[in-house]
Amino acid sequence: MFPPFPQESARHYCQKLISLIDEGKIGLKQISRESEERKGQGLMVGCLVCWEKSSNNTGGRRVILYAVSGNSKVLKVSTDETLQNLLKEKTFFVPSIVSQDAIDSAIKQNDKKIHELTDEINKLPLVSSQRNKLISERTVLTDESLKNVFSLYEFTRFDGKKISLNQIIENHLNKLPPTGTGDCCAPKLFSYAFELGLEPVSMDEVYYGRDTANKKNGISYPPCDERCGYILPSILGLEILYRDKDIVVINKTGGLLSVPGKGDEKQDCAESRVRKLFPEAPNQCAVHRLDMETSGILILALNPQSHRALNEQFAAGLVQKKYIALLDGILYGKGEGRTELPFRLDPENRPHQIYDAINGKYGITDWKKIRVETLKNPVTGSAKKVTRIEFLPRTGRTHQLRLASSCAAELGGLGIPIVGDSLYGHFEEGERLMLHATEITFHHPTSGEIINIICKPDF
Repeated sequence: MFPPFPQESARHYCQKLISLIDEGKIGLKQISRESEERKGQGLMVGCLVCWEKSSNNTGGRRVILYAVSGNSKVLKVSTDETLQNLLKEKTFFVPSIVSQDAIDSAIKQNDKKIHELTDEINKLPLVSSQRNKLISERTVLTDESLKNVFSLYEFTRFDGKKISLNQIIENHLNKLPPTGTGDCCAPKLFSYAFELGLEPVSMDEVYYGRDTANKKNGISYPPCDERCGYILPSILGLEILYRDKDIVVINKTGGLLSVPGKGDEKQDCAESRVRKLFPEAPNQCAVHRLDMETSGILILALNPQSHRALNEQFAAGLVQKKYIALLDGILYGKGEGRTELPFRLDPENRPHQIYDAINGKYGITDWKKIRVETLKNPVTGSAKKVTRIEFLPRTGRTHQLRLASSCAAELGGLGIPIVGDSLYGHFEEGERLMLHATEITFHHPTSGEIINIICKPDF
């Protein structure tokens, strides 16, 4: 996954810590049983540089947080010096979210039976109905053990609220993450920082140990996709696709506002979450908007100059966008085309837009049919045929793609609403709006470099 914060400052502190480990001043103490497959392997040393309070990094005090991956080793000062004197900063060694002893206890119930099944499986031919049956039995038990372990994990989010790993799993439609999720450096560091009310400014992880096929000693690596990519967006409040000193590009989740609305209950939005992580961002930092129900790529500026430059690109039509949608039915006929629809706001039924050939402004959209497929409802279990389609909007009107889909064919639309569209179609239990901003191409506001971001939908 893309590093959520700059890495340079934290990398310096990681290397400093590793030097102290090599000198024997700080040790890696074994605190629990080390598995046979882990013996002799290296680990990640992570650092999160923070500030104690938010005032544009002035008046506050720098705090350095360290962690190591896994939960069988901890950092420990090996000399008579104090931690603060040794590292010359206000420093904390961050513990594991869950101890190895607690994990061992959670898996103990099924551990013996799993090993017995494994021994039986290994004695059977590779192609065997009995072998497949035993593998299925073992999978049920291992999943049960995984769930027992995951139920132990709880993290502190960007807003100081708690979120359990079980809640995060629910957000992923109950698809279980790999073993060890929650034991990487990044979730430990961010959860600890948010628990203390600190502001992260730099984070990095450096591999320490013998070289492997995938990692080299002393080299910095971003948070992993399979574990950190699964849980960090829920801890940070955002999935960061790209970030530098001028802009941050996120994968906005469906149901999250792009900008704040009216009332206290509508202040949580992409803009407010970005400012929580990057306090220097302007109050109005979103360069464009996505409907609350629409997921996908959203660009936000971290300074006024970048915001102005990107606004000019959008106004001039220089930004290219691509969306993926699922239409609620089968789209027959030709495989691609263009919709040109005049529509306007219906003031009696906000935020609805209505077709108006006289007073409406045109929304122009190119589209391409990808395929017809079956969509299963995760709640009801019912299945239906839907059409996956690609949209390339040529204008930027409110609800343009939703209208291009739902507007009757005789008026120039496709005549089939997007799945889960509660405004222009129908919404069933377990559904969400199946519309996702999947690709964007623009010029970087400072360098002028062409930036292309792709974010595949989760449907």
